[in-house]
Amino acid sequence: MSRSHLARRASICALSLALAACATQAPTPLPSVQAPAAAVPVTPAPGTPALPEPHVPMPIEQARPIFIRDTAARYGIDPAHIASVLARAEIRDSIVAAMSRPAEAKPWRDYRPIFIAQPRIDGGRAFLAQHRAALSRVEAQTGVPAEIIVAIIGVETSYGRNTGSYPVIDALYTLAFAYPRSGDPAKADRENRREAFFRGELAQLFALGKETGMDITTLTGSYAGAMGWGQFMPSSYREFAVDGNGDGRRDLFNSTDDVFASIANYFVKKGGWVRGGPVTVRALRAAGSSDFEPEALDPVYSLPDLAARGYRPATPVPGDETAVPLNLDGAAGREYWLGFRNFYAITRYNISKHYAMAVYQLSQAIAGRDVALDGVADGQPGA
Repeated sequence: MSRSHLARRASICALSLALAACATQAPTPLPSVQAPAAAVPVTPAPGTPALPEPHVPMPIEQARPIFIRDTAARYGIDPAHIASVLARAEIRDSIVAAMSRPAEAKPWRDYRPIFIAQPRIDGGRAFLAQHRAALSRVEAQTGVPAEIIVAIIGVETSYGRNTGSYPVIDALYTLAFAYPRSGDPAKADRENRREAFFRGELAQLFALGKETGMDITTLTGSYAGAMGWGQFMPSSYREFAVDGNGDGRRDLFNSTDDVFASIANYFVKKGGWVRGGPVTVRALRAAGSSDFEPEALDPVYSLPDLAARGYRPATPVPGDETAVPLNLDGAAGREYWLGFRNFYAITRYNISKHYAMAVYQLSQAIAGRDVALDGVADGQPGA
Protein backbone atom coordinates (compact mmCIF):
# COMPACT_ATOMS: atom_id res chain seq x y z
CA MET A 1 0.00 0.00 0.00
CA SER A 2 2.48 2.70 0.69
CA ARG A 3 6.03 3.74 0.41
CA SER A 4 6.68 7.40 -0.48
CA HIS A 5 5.67 9.32 -3.52
CA LEU A 6 7.44 7.03 -5.77
CA ALA A 7 8.97 5.56 -2.75
CA ARG A 8 5.91 6.39 -0.70
CA ARG A 9 3.51 5.42 -3.44
CA ALA A 10 5.19 2.12 -4.07
CA SER A 11 5.07 1.61 -0.32
CA ILE A 12 1.41 2.39 -0.01
CA CYS A 13 0.82 -0.30 -2.56
CA ALA A 14 3.28 -2.63 -0.94
CA LEU A 15 2.03 -1.92 2.54
CA SER A 16 -1.53 -2.91 1.70
CA LEU A 17 -0.29 -5.95 -0.02
CA ALA A 18 2.27 -6.19 2.69
CA LEU A 19 -0.27 -6.50 5.34
CA ALA A 20 0.85 -9.83 4.53
CA ALA A 21 -1.49 -12.17 5.31
CA CYS A 22 -4.64 -10.34 5.05
CA ALA A 23 -7.59 -12.69 5.14
CA THR A 24 -5.22 -15.41 6.08
CA GLN A 25 -6.27 -18.73 7.44
CA ALA A 26 -3.71 -18.62 10.22
CA PRO A 27 -1.89 -15.33 10.73
CA THR A 28 0.64 -14.52 13.41
CA PRO A 29 -0.27 -16.46 16.56
CA LEU A 30 -1.22 -14.64 19.71
CA PRO A 31 -0.67 -15.99 23.20
CA SER A 32 -3.83 -16.96 25.02
CA VAL A 33 -5.23 -14.37 27.38
CA GLN A 34 -5.27 -15.13 31.07
CA ALA A 35 -8.60 -13.45 31.71
CA PRO A 36 -9.47 -12.34 35.20
CA ALA A 37 -12.22 -14.13 37.06
CA ALA A 38 -14.71 -11.39 36.25
CA ALA A 39 -14.11 -11.63 32.52
CA VAL A 40 -16.64 -13.24 30.23
CA PRO A 41 -14.94 -15.71 27.86
CA VAL A 42 -15.41 -15.30 24.13
CA THR A 43 -16.18 -18.33 22.01
CA PRO A 44 -13.37 -18.74 19.48
CA ALA A 45 -14.41 -17.77 15.99
CA PRO A 46 -14.79 -20.70 13.61
CA GLY A 47 -12.01 -21.39 11.17
CA THR A 48 -9.28 -19.77 13.25
CA PRO A 49 -6.65 -22.45 13.87
CA ALA A 50 -3.31 -21.85 15.48
CA LEU A 51 -0.20 -21.81 13.34
CA PRO A 52 0.77 -25.32 12.24
CA GLU A 53 3.46 -27.35 13.88
CA PRO A 54 6.86 -26.31 12.56
CA HIS A 55 8.58 -28.41 9.97
CA VAL A 56 12.04 -29.69 10.74
CA PRO A 57 14.24 -27.33 8.72
CA MET A 58 15.84 -29.10 5.78
CA PRO A 59 17.33 -28.13 2.42
CA ILE A 60 14.82 -27.36 -0.31
CA GLU A 61 16.10 -30.32 -2.34
CA GLN A 62 14.81 -32.60 0.42
CA ALA A 63 11.73 -30.63 1.41
CA ARG A 64 10.26 -30.21 -2.07
CA PRO A 65 9.78 -33.93 -2.90
CA ILE A 66 8.07 -34.42 0.47
CA PHE A 67 5.78 -31.47 -0.26
CA ILE A 68 4.90 -32.87 -3.69
CA ARG A 69 4.11 -36.28 -2.25
CA ASP A 70 2.01 -34.98 0.64
CA THR A 71 0.09 -32.40 -1.42
CA ALA A 72 -0.71 -34.94 -4.13
CA ALA A 73 -2.02 -37.40 -1.55
CA ARG A 74 -4.01 -34.85 0.46
CA TYR A 75 -5.79 -33.16 -2.45
CA GLY A 76 -5.84 -35.89 -5.08
CA ILE A 77 -3.59 -34.03 -7.51
CA ASP A 78 -1.17 -35.63 -9.98
CA PRO A 79 2.31 -35.29 -8.41
CA ALA A 80 3.79 -34.75 -11.88
CA HIS A 81 1.60 -31.65 -12.26
CA ILE A 82 2.76 -30.27 -8.92
CA ALA A 83 6.38 -30.96 -9.79
CA SER A 84 6.07 -29.28 -13.19
CA VAL A 85 4.54 -26.13 -11.67
CA LEU A 86 7.19 -25.92 -8.95
CA ALA A 87 9.92 -26.41 -11.53
CA ARG A 88 8.92 -23.02 -12.99
CA ALA A 89 8.51 -21.26 -9.63
CA GLU A 90 11.24 -18.91 -8.42
CA ILE A 91 12.70 -18.04 -5.04
CA ARG A 92 12.58 -14.23 -5.05
CA ASP A 93 14.90 -12.21 -2.84
CA SER A 94 12.50 -9.24 -3.02
CA ILE A 95 9.81 -11.34 -1.32
CA VAL A 96 12.19 -12.42 1.43
CA ALA A 97 13.17 -8.78 1.98
CA ALA A 98 9.56 -7.59 2.05
CA MET A 99 8.53 -10.25 4.57
CA SER A 100 11.39 -9.11 6.80
CA ARG A 101 9.87 -5.61 7.13
CA PRO A 102 6.62 -5.89 9.10
CA ALA A 103 4.35 -2.94 8.32
CA GLU A 104 2.48 -3.09 11.62
CA ALA A 105 5.69 -2.44 13.55
CA LYS A 106 5.18 1.27 12.84
CA PRO A 107 3.72 3.26 15.77
CA TRP A 108 0.10 4.36 15.35
CA ARG A 109 1.10 7.98 14.71
CA ASP A 110 3.00 6.84 11.59
CA TYR A 111 0.70 4.02 10.57
CA ARG A 112 -2.59 5.96 10.68
CA PRO A 113 -1.73 8.61 8.03
CA ILE A 114 -0.97 5.89 5.50
CA PHE A 115 -4.65 4.95 5.38
CA ILE A 116 -6.62 7.80 6.96
CA ALA A 117 -5.91 10.35 4.25
CA GLN A 118 -8.32 12.45 2.22
CA PRO A 119 -7.69 10.79 -1.16
CA ARG A 120 -8.44 7.37 0.30
CA ILE A 121 -11.52 8.70 2.10
CA ASP A 122 -12.79 10.37 -1.07
CA GLY A 123 -12.08 7.22 -3.04
CA GLY A 124 -14.04 5.18 -0.52
CA ARG A 125 -17.03 7.51 -0.66
CA ALA A 126 -17.08 7.33 -4.46
CA PHE A 127 -16.73 3.54 -4.37
CA LEU A 128 -19.55 3.23 -1.84
CA ALA A 129 -21.81 5.44 -3.96
CA GLN A 130 -21.01 3.46 -7.10
CA HIS A 131 -21.77 0.08 -5.52
CA ARG A 132 -24.32 1.09 -2.90
CA ALA A 133 -27.09 -1.27 -4.07
CA ALA A 134 -24.89 -4.37 -4.06
CA LEU A 135 -23.24 -3.43 -0.77
CA SER A 136 -26.62 -2.73 0.86
CA ARG A 137 -27.83 -6.19 -0.11
CA VAL A 138 -24.79 -7.80 1.47
CA GLU A 139 -25.15 -5.68 4.60
CA ALA A 140 -28.81 -6.69 4.94
CA GLN A 141 -27.94 -10.37 4.53
CA THR A 142 -24.91 -10.50 6.85
CA GLY A 143 -25.02 -7.52 9.19
CA VAL A 144 -21.55 -6.38 8.11
CA PRO A 145 -21.80 -2.63 7.35
CA ALA A 146 -21.15 -1.56 3.77
CA GLU A 147 -18.54 0.98 4.89
CA ILE A 148 -16.53 -1.74 6.67
CA ILE A 149 -16.43 -3.83 3.48
CA VAL A 150 -15.40 -0.76 1.48
CA ALA A 151 -12.70 0.16 4.02
CA ILE A 152 -11.21 -3.33 3.81
CA ILE A 153 -10.96 -3.03 0.03
CA GLY A 154 -9.55 0.48 0.41
CA VAL A 155 -6.86 -0.59 2.85
CA GLU A 156 -6.01 -3.79 1.01
CA THR A 157 -5.98 -2.74 -2.64
CA SER A 158 -6.95 0.94 -2.93
CA TYR A 159 -10.44 -0.05 -4.13
CA GLY A 160 -9.18 -2.72 -6.49
CA ARG A 161 -6.57 -0.57 -8.21
CA ASN A 162 -3.59 -2.46 -6.79
CA THR A 163 -4.17 -6.15 -6.20
CA GLY A 164 -0.47 -7.03 -6.37
CA SER A 165 2.00 -7.85 -9.09
CA TYR A 166 3.89 -10.79 -7.60
CA PRO A 167 3.19 -14.20 -9.13
CA VAL A 168 1.31 -15.95 -6.34
CA ILE A 169 3.11 -19.20 -7.04
CA ASP A 170 6.49 -17.49 -6.57
CA ALA A 171 5.39 -15.70 -3.40
CA LEU A 172 4.18 -18.86 -1.72
CA TYR A 173 7.05 -20.98 -3.06
CA THR A 174 9.55 -18.49 -1.66
CA LEU A 175 7.95 -18.28 1.78
CA ALA A 176 7.28 -22.02 1.90
CA PHE A 177 10.90 -22.98 1.33
CA ALA A 178 12.97 -19.86 2.07
CA TYR A 179 11.10 -18.02 4.82
CA PRO A 180 13.43 -15.33 6.20
CA ARG A 181 15.31 -16.26 9.35
CA SER A 182 16.52 -13.65 11.81
CA GLY A 183 19.11 -15.86 13.45
CA ASP A 184 17.55 -15.08 16.84
CA PRO A 185 17.05 -18.37 18.74
CA ALA A 186 14.05 -16.86 20.53
CA LYS A 187 12.30 -16.38 17.16
CA ALA A 188 13.26 -19.70 15.60
CA ASP A 189 10.11 -21.59 16.56
CA ARG A 190 7.79 -18.88 15.23
CA GLU A 191 9.79 -18.59 12.01
CA ASN A 192 9.62 -22.36 11.51
CA ARG A 193 5.86 -22.24 12.09
CA ARG A 194 5.45 -19.38 9.64
CA GLU A 195 7.32 -21.35 6.99
CA ALA A 196 5.04 -24.32 7.70
CA PHE A 197 2.02 -22.02 7.35
CA PHE A 198 3.13 -20.80 3.93
CA ARG A 199 3.94 -24.33 2.84
CA GLY A 200 0.37 -25.19 3.75
CA GLU A 201 -0.88 -22.20 1.74
CA LEU A 202 1.15 -23.34 -1.26
CA ALA A 203 -0.56 -26.71 -1.04
CA GLN A 204 -3.93 -24.97 -0.72
CA LEU A 205 -3.14 -23.02 -3.90
CA PHE A 206 -2.89 -26.29 -5.83
CA ALA A 207 -6.19 -27.40 -4.29
CA LEU A 208 -7.79 -24.08 -5.26
CA GLY A 209 -6.63 -24.53 -8.83
CA LYS A 210 -8.10 -28.01 -8.96
CA GLU A 211 -11.46 -26.87 -7.54
CA THR A 212 -11.91 -23.72 -9.61
CA GLY A 213 -10.09 -24.54 -12.81
CA MET A 214 -7.95 -21.41 -12.45
CA ASP A 215 -4.44 -21.57 -13.86
CA ILE A 216 -2.51 -20.88 -10.67
CA THR A 217 0.64 -20.00 -12.59
CA THR A 218 -1.06 -16.87 -13.96
CA LEU A 219 -2.38 -15.49 -10.65
CA THR A 220 -0.79 -12.38 -9.18
CA GLY A 221 -1.07 -10.91 -5.69
CA SER A 222 0.87 -9.61 -2.72
CA TYR A 223 4.35 -10.70 -1.71
CA ALA A 224 2.65 -12.94 0.87
CA GLY A 225 0.49 -14.69 -1.72
CA ALA A 226 -2.78 -12.86 -0.96
CA MET A 227 -5.08 -12.46 -3.96
CA GLY A 228 -7.92 -10.43 -5.41
CA TRP A 229 -9.65 -7.23 -4.32
CA GLY A 230 -9.91 -8.44 -0.73
CA GLN A 231 -6.48 -10.13 -0.61
CA PHE A 232 -7.53 -13.64 0.36
CA MET A 233 -4.91 -16.29 0.97
CA PRO A 234 -5.58 -19.61 -0.83
CA SER A 235 -7.02 -21.35 2.25
CA SER A 236 -9.35 -18.41 2.91
CA TYR A 237 -10.36 -18.32 -0.75
CA ARG A 238 -11.33 -21.98 -0.51
CA GLU A 239 -13.17 -21.67 2.82
CA PHE A 240 -14.75 -18.23 2.81
CA ALA A 241 -15.15 -17.07 -0.81
CA VAL A 242 -18.77 -17.22 -1.98
CA ASP A 243 -20.67 -16.78 -5.23
CA GLY A 244 -22.30 -13.39 -4.79
CA ASN A 245 -23.94 -13.06 -8.20
CA GLY A 246 -25.19 -16.60 -8.78
CA ASP A 247 -23.08 -17.38 -11.82
CA GLY A 248 -21.67 -20.55 -10.28
CA ARG A 249 -18.18 -19.13 -9.78
CA ARG A 250 -16.32 -17.49 -6.88
CA ASP A 251 -14.29 -14.81 -8.60
CA LEU A 252 -12.42 -12.47 -6.25
CA PHE A 253 -10.46 -10.91 -9.11
CA ASN A 254 -13.23 -9.58 -11.36
CA SER A 255 -16.64 -9.84 -9.67
CA THR A 256 -17.41 -7.13 -7.12
CA ASP A 257 -20.54 -9.06 -6.09
CA ASP A 258 -18.37 -12.03 -5.15
CA VAL A 259 -15.82 -9.79 -3.45
CA PHE A 260 -18.38 -8.01 -1.26
CA ALA A 261 -20.17 -11.21 -0.27
CA SER A 262 -16.91 -13.02 0.44
CA ILE A 263 -15.46 -10.31 2.68
CA ALA A 264 -18.70 -10.20 4.67
CA ASN A 265 -18.78 -14.00 4.87
CA TYR A 266 -15.22 -13.95 6.19
CA PHE A 267 -16.16 -11.50 8.93
CA VAL A 268 -19.19 -13.54 9.96
CA LYS A 269 -17.75 -17.06 9.68
CA LYS A 270 -14.22 -16.45 10.86
CA GLY A 271 -14.52 -13.24 12.82
CA GLY A 272 -17.86 -13.86 14.51
CA TRP A 273 -19.22 -10.45 13.48
CA VAL A 274 -22.18 -9.35 15.64
CA ARG A 275 -24.93 -7.56 13.71
CA GLY A 276 -25.35 -4.07 15.15
CA GLY A 277 -22.65 -4.56 17.76
CA PRO A 278 -20.08 -1.90 18.69
CA VAL A 279 -16.60 -1.98 17.21
CA THR A 280 -14.50 0.36 19.35
CA VAL A 281 -14.93 3.49 21.47
CA ARG A 282 -12.57 5.92 23.07
CA ALA A 283 -11.68 5.15 26.67
CA LEU A 284 -10.79 7.37 29.60
CA ARG A 285 -8.01 6.12 31.81
CA ALA A 286 -8.10 7.02 35.47
CA ALA A 287 -5.29 9.11 36.93
CA GLY A 288 -2.74 6.98 38.68
CA SER A 289 -3.60 3.77 36.85
CA SER A 290 -1.09 1.97 34.69
CA ASP A 291 -1.47 0.99 31.07
CA PHE A 292 -3.05 -2.44 30.83
CA GLU A 293 -1.81 -4.20 27.69
CA PRO A 294 -3.00 -7.80 27.29
CA GLU A 295 -0.88 -9.90 24.98
CA ALA A 296 -3.88 -10.95 22.90
CA LEU A 297 -6.72 -8.98 21.34
CA ASP A 298 -9.56 -11.21 22.51
CA PRO A 299 -12.31 -9.00 24.02
CA VAL A 300 -12.68 -10.99 27.24
CA TYR A 301 -12.73 -8.25 29.88
CA SER A 302 -15.98 -7.08 31.44
CA LEU A 303 -16.63 -3.36 31.79
CA PRO A 304 -16.45 -3.57 35.63
CA ASP A 305 -13.10 -5.33 35.41
CA LEU A 306 -11.79 -2.71 32.99
CA ALA A 307 -13.05 0.04 35.27
CA ALA A 308 -11.15 -1.55 38.14
CA ARG A 309 -8.03 -1.36 35.98
CA GLY A 310 -8.68 2.33 35.25
CA TYR A 311 -10.42 2.09 31.85
CA ARG A 312 -13.98 3.20 31.18
CA PRO A 313 -15.75 3.99 27.91
CA ALA A 314 -15.96 7.68 27.01
CA THR A 315 -19.39 7.09 25.47
CA PRO A 316 -22.17 4.78 26.71
CA VAL A 317 -22.06 1.10 25.72
CA PRO A 318 -24.30 -1.79 26.84
CA GLY A 319 -23.27 -2.97 30.28
CA ASP A 320 -22.97 -6.61 29.26
CA GLU A 321 -20.35 -5.93 26.58
CA THR A 322 -16.85 -7.32 26.98
CA ALA A 323 -13.82 -5.60 25.51
CA VAL A 324 -10.06 -5.41 25.34
CA PRO A 325 -8.11 -2.22 26.12
CA LEU A 326 -6.18 -0.70 23.21
CA ASN A 327 -3.28 1.65 23.93
CA LEU A 328 -1.97 3.57 20.93
CA ASP A 329 0.88 6.04 20.48
CA GLY A 330 -0.91 8.80 18.59
CA ALA A 331 0.37 11.96 16.95
CA ALA A 332 -0.49 14.02 20.03
CA GLY A 333 0.27 11.44 22.68
CA ARG A 334 -1.20 8.31 24.17
CA GLU A 335 -4.68 7.26 23.03
CA TYR A 336 -6.91 4.83 24.91
CA TRP A 337 -9.66 2.76 23.33
CA LEU A 338 -11.82 -0.27 24.05
CA GLY A 339 -12.17 -2.92 21.34
CA PHE A 340 -15.31 -5.08 21.28
CA ARG A 341 -16.19 -8.31 19.49
CA ASN A 342 -16.48 -6.61 16.12
CA PHE A 343 -13.05 -5.03 16.52
CA TYR A 344 -11.74 -8.52 17.17
CA ALA A 345 -13.51 -9.64 13.99
CA ILE A 346 -11.52 -7.10 11.98
CA THR A 347 -8.29 -8.40 13.52
CA ARG A 348 -9.09 -11.84 12.13
CA TYR A 349 -8.43 -10.30 8.73
CA ASN A 350 -5.02 -9.17 9.93
CA ILE A 351 -3.93 -9.65 13.52
CA SER A 352 -2.91 -6.09 14.31
CA LYS A 353 -4.68 -3.50 16.42
CA HIS A 354 -3.25 -0.83 14.12
CA TYR A 355 -4.69 -2.52 11.05
CA ALA A 356 -8.12 -2.97 12.64
CA MET A 357 -8.21 0.61 13.92
CA ALA A 358 -7.23 1.95 10.50
CA VAL A 359 -10.01 -0.06 8.85
CA TYR A 360 -12.54 1.15 11.40
CA GLN A 361 -11.57 4.82 11.25
CA LEU A 362 -11.46 4.77 7.46
CA SER A 363 -14.93 3.19 7.42
CA GLN A 364 -16.29 5.92 9.67
CA ALA A 365 -14.78 8.65 7.52
CA ILE A 366 -16.23 7.03 4.38
CA ALA A 367 -19.66 6.92 6.04
CA GLY A 368 -19.42 10.59 7.03
CA ARG A 369 -18.84 9.84 10.71
CA ASP A 370 -15.30 11.16 10.71
CA VAL A 371 -13.14 10.34 13.71
CA ALA A 372 -11.22 13.61 14.16
CA LEU A 373 -8.21 12.53 16.16
CA ASP A 374 -5.15 14.24 14.74
CA GLY A 375 -3.69 16.52 17.36
CA VAL A 376 -5.89 15.10 20.13
CA ALA A 377 -4.46 13.05 22.97
CA ASP A 378 -6.29 11.48 25.88
CA GLY A 379 -6.03 13.01 29.29
CA GLN A 380 -6.19 11.11 32.54
CA PRO A 381 -9.20 12.28 34.47
CA GLY A 382 -9.39 11.71 38.18
CA ALA A 383 -10.76 8.38 39.31
